[in-house]
Amino acid sequence: MTADQRFDATATTTCGYCGVGCKLEAHSRGARIVSISPATDGPANKGHACLKGRFAHQFSHSRERLTTPLIREGGTLRSATWEEAIGRIGAEFGRIRSDYGADAIAGLASARATNEECYAMQRVFRAGIGTHNIDCCSRVCHTPTSFGFRKALGLSGATGSFNDIEAAEVLLIIGANPTDAHPVVGARMKQAALNGTKLITVDPREIELADYGVLHCGPRPGTNVAFVNGLAHVMIRDRLTDLAFIAERTEGFDAVADLVANYAPHEVERITGVPAADIERAAHLYGEAERASIAWGLGVTEHRHGSDTVRMICNLALMTGKIGRVGCALLPLRGQNNVQGSSDMGALPDTFTAYRSVGDEATAQMFEERWGVTMSRERGLKMPEMLDAAIDGKVKAMWICGYDIAHSDPNIAHVANALDSLDFLVVQELFENETTKFADVVLPAAAFLEKSGTFTNAERRIQLVTAAADPPGAAKTDLEIYQMVSSAMGHELPWETAEDVMKEVAEMTPEFAGVTYERLGRSGLQWPVAPDGRDSPILYTDHFELPGGKAQFAALPYKPPGDEADADFPLILVTGRRLEHYNVGTMTRRTGNLELLPSDWLELHPDDAEANGIADGALVEVRGRQGSIEITARITDRIEPGHVFTGFHFPEVRVNLLVGPSADLDTGCPEYKVIAVAVSSVVRGGAKARPGRATVAARPTGSG
Repeated sequence: MTADQRFDATATTTCGYCGVGCKLEAHSRGARIVSISPATDGPANKGHACLKGRFAHQFSHSRERLTTPLIREGGTLRSATWEEAIGRIGAEFGRIRSDYGADAIAGLASARATNEECYAMQRVFRAGIGTHNIDCCSRVCHTPTSFGFRKALGLSGATGSFNDIEAAEVLLIIGANPTDAHPVVGARMKQAALNGTKLITVDPREIELADYGVLHCGPRPGTNVAFVNGLAHVMIRDRLTDLAFIAERTEGFDAVADLVANYAPHEVERITGVPAADIERAAHLYGEAERASIAWGLGVTEHRHGSDTVRMICNLALMTGKIGRVGCALLPLRGQNNVQGSSDMGALPDTFTAYRSVGDEATAQMFEERWGVTMSRERGLKMPEMLDAAIDGKVKAMWICGYDIAHSDPNIAHVANALDSLDFLVVQELFENETTKFADVVLPAAAFLEKSGTFTNAERRIQLVTAAADPPGAAKTDLEIYQMVSSAMGHELPWETAEDVMKEVAEMTPEFAGVTYERLGRSGLQWPVAPDGRDSPILYTDHFELPGGKAQFAALPYKPPGDEADADFPLILVTGRRLEHYNVGTMTRRTGNLELLPSDWLELHPDDAEANGIADGALVEVRGRQGSIEITARITDRIEPGHVFTGFHFPEVRVNLLVGPSADLDTGCPEYKVIAVAVSSVVRGGAKARPGRATVAARPTGSG
């Protein structure tokens, strides 16, 4: 039997898990997807797929899928028709807008949705409802990357592509664990190392790629700025800089040179814990290479000074001239499948598409003319501000799409308080979750395997998404739902298909001017895309997208993180991803992946386990300033002493109860990576308690 005979249909689509953007072939029989295989010509995955993209698709036909709208009555959710649900949303949004103004309504778009859907939602809020109060989950992951890139270089995206991994002689990986969080790219990095690329890993944990590298550095969480400034000190001191590039294409270098003169390796060792000799070696490996790239993840951005670290990373590339060339890429590893695209499409409170300010008069007038509305020139609320405003009674309603903030956001007791304070909450989701428990209306949405449009991956590659099955029951695509709600609010969205939406995006956005579905084809296009369809695998080959065409150095000193260990909380907790699961586990915990990883654990170093009397496999209490959780301990020497680590995929653990209000000062991105905690064994009446209990500190937790 041939492959074609085994399936009724096959659809080529783009994976809806992480930001690698693997091209997949989704095979269906009848109305059900039965198998997924990697496309052999995928530009990002090159014929490979991870265990999530290839095998974790059973969630799409889970019996727990939302298949009909739900409306809360008498404290419980009941099934409803679409007419009832949309009618109630229109009436409540209309009432609140009339009584309190449009700015009393706020929305959160989904980085799991398509570009077209994210564009549609921001248009609904700006033109249909009349507010810039629209944000997305890039706020809690890579907004510091976007901010740093725009300040230093001009555009908010990777400067090259994943192909630069193989082209680099040296690859510096900082604050990322690619083999778990971005497995296909992690495999490419591993293969590159086997073929001669020198890997430098920088992380409080000795990640898998450290086994393939030439150097591993384990800085204390929250000290990234000092570490990178230490590298810059050595490069300048030892004349590893490209003075011609600096003179011709940059501004502000002298201030950086003056600053990093104070970051000699022995001083950086004192701050970071990384041996001075390793700082010297890392600087020489990167600085002496003809071609070197830097990749990073949330271990860079999810800090109080995450934006500063991104600026410092840009400094390294600029002072050595390692930008705008093959093998010399700056590669932020985006966590969700369309976190790049959701921001590109203007699902942010301060920008339209391509990060053009809502305060820019010419841009605002162009959108006003296209949409037939008048808009404010003042930015809307960022997500943390929305939650604060809900508690203060200024935001009365929210619409949250594909984003379980009651599980995934920091300081979740504060999130729960905010959601409980709203007059009206709409949640658009695949399954009931922690956030739907607060909802007045729940709307059943289609999964990525059930819709068409585009995603934009971590290398700025716009790729087609093709439906391989129909949504279950009465569930609808996000785009269909946005059209219905917008119509109820008096603003008709003029599109019939997702392709129509992308045509509007291209007409309104110079960076997308040449994007058409036909041109995207099987390989996609990396924006900016010229009107004739030429795309941009490498940015900044001859100029930077800033006034004067020159990149901007930043002289930013090390400043302490928002939380630090002390006598009461002597350990630092870092959270991150596990290979088998994805984000809050909404999809993967409804697949066979749950059998591979049915629960989480806390990693701690043998020295810390001994000091606290903790045995391997023991149930422990993890106490922080905000609350406490219980979880099983595993002892490992792959984490630095003084630190503990766990994932965040299991809602019963509620690890984000421990995360406090500290956030990046420029963007509001939460500081998930520096949480002071104490760990002790749990003994309850001589019997071992079940893991997963969580308590909240009996005091105000702050606002974030």
